[in-house]
Amino acid sequence: MLREKVEEALDGIRPALQADGGNVSLVEVDEDNGIAKVRLEGACAGCPSAQITLAMGIERAIKERVPEIKQVLSV
Repeated sequence: MLREKVEEALDGIRPALQADGGNVSLVEVDEDNGIAKVRLEGACAGCPSAQITLAMGIERAIKERVPEIKQVLSV
């Protein structure tokens, strides 16, 4: 299942986020459109670098491990 693959990808990046006092949770996977919706939590939620973390860290990690995902959105 696609959701499980995305969770596994997130598990790979979570330790780095948690080390900075943040985290990320998977909200929804739209399999038809290849979209994963995530929620930045803790220190990540209000961090000025959150968009960079989302695009360069979280989105890249998910797309590398789950090529079916075309877009990652923060909700």
